[in-house]
Amino acid sequence: MPVNVRQATKADAAAIAEIITELQREREPVGFRGAWDEARVLQQMERQGDAGAYFVVEDSDRGGRVLGFAAIDFNSEEPDQATFGAWIRAVNRRQGHASRLAEECLAFARTKGYKRIRARLPENNEPALSYLSSIGALVPLFNPGTSFELPIYQETDRP
Repeated sequence: MPVNVRQATKADAAAIAEIITELQREREPVGFRGAWDEARVLQQMERQGDAGAYFVVEDSDRGGRVLGFAAIDFNSEEPDQATFGAWIRAVNRRQGHASRLAEECLAFARTKGYKRIRARLPENNEPALSYLSSIGALVPLFNPGTSFELPIYQETDRP
């Protein structure tokens, strides 16, 4: 399936919210608390300004259907640090989409001068650990001199 990876626009907010809703219905939802509708995604995009970005991967054959998204976000307390996360629809996982999104996010982080990138790793989530470990190996290739950390968070720490 041919895909396109690009920086998300406000027009993608509804598709991103739809994916978040799908993720929240899974047996072990990861990364999002509360209702996430188009307005909330737009609010997050606005809050990021130019310091962060959302990226989407879309199916070129199916009218641009968004298969997943990733975000690179700033940390106002540590201006040289960014956070990273990627989420893919269940039916589209293990096809390399999250890795493609990570490449775009890391390139964005390089242009913004971030020196440390962090990702949230849910406890006991081996697929996430494997994926994020592979992303950590990419960081020096895309951003020489940048470090990558994988903090484990508790359920109470979720966004």
